[in-house]
Amino acid sequence: MQGEGELPELGALEEQAHAFFAAKHAAREKSLALARLVIRHAGNAIRAVHRREPEQALALLELSKRAADEARGEVAGQPELIYSGYLNDAIKELVEATLFLQLIESRPMPSPQDLEVSWVAYLSGLAECVGELRRYALDALRRGELTIAERMLGNMSAIYELLVTIDYPDAVTGSLRHATDSARSILERTRGDITTAVQQTRLEAALRRAQSP
Repeated sequence: MQGEGELPELGALEEQAHAFFAAKHAAREKSLALARLVIRHAGNAIRAVHRREPEQALALLELSKRAADEARGEVAGQPELIYSGYLNDAIKELVEATLFLQLIESRPMPSPQDLEVSWVAYLSGLAECVGELRRYALDALRRGELTIAERMLGNMSAIYELLVTIDYPDAVTGSLRHATDSARSILERTRGDITTAVQQTRLEAALRRAQSP
């Protein structure tokens, strides 16, 4: 007769539970370290783009992609971790850096399928590009490169026009609406900065013509 409080089958369940959570914990720790590498290399790639070192940026993006692939491999057997916040954030940074370089280099934009990422990560990364494009545009203005600054503004406008059409609940899009609102604000400020620069350039040209003999 089984004694009070005795459930022999719980012994097997305990072993299985420990095995499951030990494996999940190990996968999380390994993928978390790799996610940090993804973010670090992607951030350095963005800085290389701003320094106008595209080859260095490409090399760093490759390192970031390798780390992302390894991180996804670590959690392949853990469905609950595949779409975890830390991993999605890292992938978003990789997408942002990749798309930023493509836009700067005027190369064709890869799709989410090309990058093997989710639509949420892709559109979030694309939205984050707007801030980097503004920074690049302002640097171009300081260099006197108005044409480049205007091209960046065009890219920013095109991105916003896409994002504003994705009108779904945040639970579906991963809070994309907030990123879209931020993109609009950045776009408007940049348009004002470039408009001022254009007017200043025209005024200076007019003054030079007036002063010429």
